[in-house]
Amino acid sequence: MAFLTGRQHMGVAAVIMAVSIFLSRFMGLIRDKVISFYYGASIESDIYFASFVIPDFLNYLLAGGYFSITLIPLLAEYFNNSEEDGWKFLSSVLFWVCIVITAGTCVAWVGAPYLAKIAAPGFDAPSIARLTYFLRIILPAQIFFLLGSCFSGVLYMRKQFVVPALVPLVYNASIIIGGLFMIDYGMEGFCWGVLFGAATGSFMLPYLAVRNGGFQWHFTLRHPGLKKFVLLALPLMIGQSVVVLDEQFVRIFGSLTGDGAVSLLNYSRRIMLVPVGVVAQAAGVASYPFLAALVAKGDTEAFNTTLSRALRNTMLFIVPLSFWMISAAEPTLRLIFQQGSFGVEQTLGATPLLQIMLASVAFWGVQQMIGRAFYAHKDTITPAVVGTVISLIAIPVYWYLGKTIGVMGVAMAGTMSVVLYTLALSAVWKRRFGGDAFKGVVRMFLLSAVLCVPAMVASVYVVQQIPLLLDGRPLTGAFVSLAVSGTLFCVLYMCTSMLLAPKAIEPIVTFVRKRILRRA
Repeated sequence: MAFLTGRQHMGVAAVIMAVSIFLSRFMGLIRDKVISFYYGASIESDIYFASFVIPDFLNYLLAGGYFSITLIPLLAEYFNNSEEDGWKFLSSVLFWVCIVITAGTCVAWVGAPYLAKIAAPGFDAPSIARLTYFLRIILPAQIFFLLGSCFSGVLYMRKQFVVPALVPLVYNASIIIGGLFMIDYGMEGFCWGVLFGAATGSFMLPYLAVRNGGFQWHFTLRHPGLKKFVLLALPLMIGQSVVVLDEQFVRIFGSLTGDGAVSLLNYSRRIMLVPVGVVAQAAGVASYPFLAALVAKGDTEAFNTTLSRALRNTMLFIVPLSFWMISAAEPTLRLIFQQGSFGVEQTLGATPLLQIMLASVAFWGVQQMIGRAFYAHKDTITPAVVGTVISLIAIPVYWYLGKTIGVMGVAMAGTMSVVLYTLALSAVWKRRFGGDAFKGVVRMFLLSAVLCVPAMVASVYVVQQIPLLLDGRPLTGAFVSLAVSGTLFCVLYMCTSMLLAPKAIEPIVTFVRKRILRRA
């Protein structure tokens, strides 16, 4: 248990979260692989993916995805003053969160038939009835998600990252097991897996870890920190950002572009989020407690230096990764999904969707860091306002491009919205806090992109030629294409960088050298 509750430094925390997110994304791909194998891109899989629109929106409406972020500064403040006061504050938050989310879940459960029509306006009556049933299974999971987020906030505040890193792994494993166990019942088993995974992984794991750390329950309805918490969370409840609504927009407007479109968009988006999670999200989650601490100390210079370094390093890793993934989109989809009910036609249909989405990966990386920089300053209003404005602008864009271009237009709208949101949020930051945090970031982005060009050209050539040599063996060809193109891309990128910009890739060289020395 000491390993699970031990404290970690920023570097170790980043590695833990990166591994966790990578494994979680990998398990998510396995889950989608099982779904695609049995159901391909069909109306049944569309219904399953659409069944998350309302529950996720309820979670976003209560700022569930930001509970840890809004709680960490307040928890740190009250626990630093008095541990007993800290537990009283947490108890008060838990009580009211439980009341509000339970009430909201009950209302949504009763109104599920009407909400299903909003979630998937393009579905016919039988599909809406099936969607309603799935909704009522998944909705109670939100209770466990939000309560679990409160306990995870305590663990993050204490810089204990191992248990939060295990949460998504248990959750994804539960969905896979539930789906396979009830495979004869269609997608219903996956829905029950969501509910079980939320109860055990998202709630029970962090609760047990916090209890092991001395959790004390106080039946406290009022606490001075409760008002502060609501004021911090309220902008996030009211203002919804494109980066959290994008998945819902994709499902809603995707349902209007034909059967299977929601599934193809979901499969593509799942792969796109792998580099976002492994590089950007891991760096953001790990750096946030340290950025918050620097704000508390009033050390602006160290804050800007830390944020600038994190942004540059994110660009250094995420840009070449996204370039290679764009060049290898088709064999990636073929290797992961092309079996069973997911055929060649679905692979070719999803490839341009994935490539369009991957074009926004670097911008996802920036907004992950800048958003948390605002939160570290206890400013949840600005990201919420900017996000709301961009979301309102995005809705007609999704509708128009989906109507005129089809499913590819929905993917384009998502990419354009994320880019616009990131640029707008960055502009607001620069105007308010100055440009020190962005020193060298644009240059690193452009330099990395230019250095990727020779490697990407070679990767595209390899991806095109290898299937010709392994005709009739699509999965083997996909694996070989990824292995050869990935290796070639890395070698050419490193050689080009060492020749033209050796200082730029120094963090990568240092990272690799440390790992080699440790193993030696």
